[in-house]
Amino acid sequence: MRMQAGLSFEQAPPFSLPLRFFLTAPLFLFAAGMLVALIPEALASRWTPQALALTHLITLGFLGMTMLGALTQMLPVVAGVPLHTPRLVAWLTHVPFALGSAALVLGFLGTDPATFTTALVLLGGGLAVFVAAAAASLARAGRTDTVNGMRLALLGLVLTACLGVALALPRAGWIDLPPAWSRVDTHAAFGLLGWVLLLVMGIAYQVVPMFQLTPPYPPRVSRWLAFMLALLLALHAAAPILPAPAAFLVKTGLAAVVLSFAVATLQLQARRRRKVADVTLDFWRLGMANLIACVAVWLVAQLWPAWAANRAYPLLVGTLFLGGFAVSVVCGMLYKIVSFLAWFHLQAQLQARAGSIPTMKDMIAPQRQRLQWRLHLATCALFVVAVFWPIVAPAAGGVLALSTVILWLNLLGAVRRFRTHGGRAA
Repeated sequence: MRMQAGLSFEQAPPFSLPLRFFLTAPLFLFAAGMLVALIPEALASRWTPQALALTHLITLGFLGMTMLGALTQMLPVVAGVPLHTPRLVAWLTHVPFALGSAALVLGFLGTDPATFTTALVLLGGGLAVFVAAAAASLARAGRTDTVNGMRLALLGLVLTACLGVALALPRAGWIDLPPAWSRVDTHAAFGLLGWVLLLVMGIAYQVVPMFQLTPPYPPRVSRWLAFMLALLLALHAAAPILPAPAAFLVKTGLAAVVLSFAVATLQLQARRRRKVADVTLDFWRLGMANLIACVAVWLVAQLWPAWAANRAYPLLVGTLFLGGFAVSVVCGMLYKIVSFLAWFHLQAQLQARAGSIPTMKDMIAPQRQRLQWRLHLATCALFVVAVFWPIVAPAAGGVLALSTVILWLNLLGAVRRFRTHGGRAA
């Protein structure tokens, strides 16, 4: 495995720090699958309590947990600025974030305001610790495309969390605010585009060329696309007070940025230096295809107002973005990052004795990854069908749960192989 110049691998945190996030995240995705399998009403409307619980199981529990783990690893290695007291930050982030995410989901499914209060305290405390530590590190980092993407994504996380608190306070019984769909839409926009997509973009600028052996992203993409997305999101937040034509132009700009990133990534992947089968590449390609599908569905809604008013429209966009794009890309990243970290830390601990450790590719058997890929592909298809025919929802949830079990076992397999060869994760 060729090490890329400019990466500070000597500053990498212990394997156990990002690993605790990576191994916890699939548990929430499994819970999401079981929720849909047992309560199909989760796909009846975006506003049902079950749908809100499902959304946050995926966004907070799976995506959020994975991305916090990725930042724990990438801040010292890619940005060259380790977190201050990283072990303490990991503990004070991971445990409250996991418990707070679970409490929030239970709050949506139940009626007790105290559950929302518990979620606010735990999530707020865990995120405050991580954001403070990450912001302090990024303030010392240089200016690269990936670091700039991380900075913008961290700002997106802060705005998402603040809007989430404002929406949760009435449910906790602390204040009484009238419902405002604009606040919900802005919270969703910053969470999905300002946190998830911005961080994926920033990480992609590093990991796509590194792990998929592609040329680097063109400077016009890596240098400007994240800034354009952040600027357009800020304007989107002001959409309720903008003239209708201006608000439409902002939404069109967002769609153009999303489409540009997806197309640029697919073009780079088509120019890989090694044309060998790689299941993680399939996950990424599926993710980019779903981003393009999101834009296509949005465009249809602009040309056909009746479709925009259909209850299936927001559900389909959410399904394509969360399951089709975000979960796909994160699965691909998990396989590469966990395999790489297991291989890298074994090399460092065993002094890279020839023949003494497995290769990065051997950390997780390709056929096991391929099995989960097929189940995930079936999951994506079933969820799209379930948006229109809810009778399919239990099957979609069941396949998602099974796919996630295979993902979790595959990641555990890499950890077992790491330990079998003498690796120490702590």
